[in-house]
Amino acid sequence: MLDLAPEILALLFFAAVAAGFVDAIAGGGGLITVPVLLAAGVNPVAAIATNKIQGSFGTAAATWTFWRKGLIDFRLLKWPLLFTVIGAALGAIIVTFVDTSWLMVLLPVLLAGIALYFLFGPKASDEDVHARLTPFAFGLVAGGIGFYDGFFGPGTGSFFALAFVTLMGMGLTRATANTKALNFTSNIVSVVVFAIGGHVLWLVGLMMAVGQVAGGWLGSHAAMRFGTKIIRPLLVVICLGMVVKLLSDPANPIRIWFEAAF
Repeated sequence: MLDLAPEILALLFFAAVAAGFVDAIAGGGGLITVPVLLAAGVNPVAAIATNKIQGSFGTAAATWTFWRKGLIDFRLLKWPLLFTVIGAALGAIIVTFVDTSWLMVLLPVLLAGIALYFLFGPKASDEDVHARLTPFAFGLVAGGIGFYDGFFGPGTGSFFALAFVTLMGMGLTRATANTKALNFTSNIVSVVVFAIGGHVLWLVGLMMAVGQVAGGWLGSHAAMRFGTKIIRPLLVVICLGMVVKLLSDPANPIRIWFEAAF
């Protein structure tokens, strides 16, 4: 068991509160908690695993809050939930056998594209429009995103939210609510895989989970109260923040190519 000083544990707790708030609205809370766990001396695999367990509690709190307000239709999510489970399980298994470095090139481009869509694209409102896909067809998309979450993870909430808005015609608040249900599902599957491997720091993760639940409750209520006024800007900021974080890694291939060229 990793021995952490009380002030470090307090820092991890409040980082989890902030991450839970952000996750409930726009996703990307791992951008806060994973670096803090690494700075506390937790090894990378354990940091990702522990982040998943505490993140699961946050998404569970947000899902529960949105569901009680009638913003999640689990009948509509029957197929997306099933395919998300399958995709996340496959992703978590396959990641142990393949090289993921290529994702460090693709992910910043995808996140920047999502940020630009919400910044300059058609104004996302809280009004639902006609869905472009059936729930079954959307389930295949959700399965792909679930696979990515099990395989790697950062930005999953943003990908789900964009898919709900553009493919299922959901208003942004309802899309955010349904995103939490799918994100919670993929998180739980990842937790099971990491737990079997013995990578989760349970005491640290459960302590942070309390902060995540508090942050998730606050964030979900803020999303319902302020709607697109808070969701749209946070989606843009979180996506761009993750791009900066990824490109700040000296090992990122895009950064290496840029530095070599200039």
